[in-house]
Amino acid sequence: MSSTTNICIRVDTELKAQAETLFNELGMNLTTAVTVFLRQAVRESRIPFEIKWDRPNRETAAAMREAANIARDPEAKGYEDPNELFMNLESK
Repeated sequence: MSSTTNICIRVDTELKAQAETLFNELGMNLTTAVTVFLRQAVRESRIPFEIKWDRPNRETAAAMREAANIARDPEAKGYEDPNELFMNLESK
């Protein structure tokens, strides 16, 4: 039998309560759930789920603002026909 050790982490009180409720419904306690996570992470050599940032980075946010400004600009050239757009791009 392998030895065990303690891990001390700080989490929001409400988050802990919600997690405990969920894991209890799944038939395990918080310790077992964390152990499952750690074992899966080690097995896969990665965090075993996708972590993504829903907000755009600065460059993308700047491009989005620029596009919005262009869309509002009455002087900006617009196209109804994609072929006209491509012909204009090819001529440059």
